Amino acid sequence: MERRAFRFARVATGNDDDALEIVQEAMLKLVQHYAQSDAAEWPALFHRILQSRIRDGYRRSAVRNRLRVWFGGGDEEDDPLQNQPDHHGQGPLQQLQNERFGGALEQALRALPNRQQQAFLLRAWEGLSVEETARAMGCSAGSVKTHYSRAIQSLRQRLEDFTA
Repeated sequence: MERRAFRFARVATGNDDDALEIVQEAMLKLVQHYAQSDAAEWPALFHRILQSRIRDGYRRSAVRNRLRVWFGGGDEEDDPLQNQPDHHGQGPLQQLQNERFGGALEQALRALPNRQQQAFLLRAWEGLSVEETARAMGCSAGSVKTHYSRAIQSLRQRLEDFTA
């Protein structure tokens, strides 16, 4: 679940470090406050905490960006692991297509309104039911269905160049 939550937070924040921090905080809060709860409730509880932490991350990021502008921030160095070759047998053309699609998908997900993004990621990526998603998002099942449907429509439009 940690890896999926990391991807979820990374899409929301666009930053690996911020996403990792958010996931760690969410897991810690889940254990601190809900360890004695029924294990069947944990996924919805975790995602509700995760969404709250993502919103908090947006606020912190806005403050940091204001401070960077004020004090002049430097660029972060590239991660050397990102520059290592992939030896898993994908050809360069397939790898390029996958990278383009992945980038387009991430960009399309970031362009979605927050509630649509949440509904899509919880339903499609995490596999939560409509009811679990509603609990995680703190809204009704009908709202989840509406947000999810609109997210699907928007993603289809934005990614139509990648359909066969």
